[in-house]
Amino acid sequence: MPNPKGNPESLKPIQPKGEEPLTANLSFRVTETMKQEVKAKDDPAEYCRQAIQQALDKDKGKSNQ
Repeated sequence: MPNPKGNPESLKPIQPKGEEPLTANLSFRVTETMKQEVKAKDDPAEYCRQAIQQALDKDKGKSNQ
């Protein structure tokens, strides 16, 4: 008989793609156009993480010079 509460596989925590676990949540406002462009990406969440990391790395480079 199937489990009425769903698939137990879906209860396992998501495995992070990087070295650090993805435990924090960040929320911010964007224009509707930006939202649609990001949503059109294959992996919108990873796309945003990479873009933010690139900007942070760029800022670190400026402050070290």
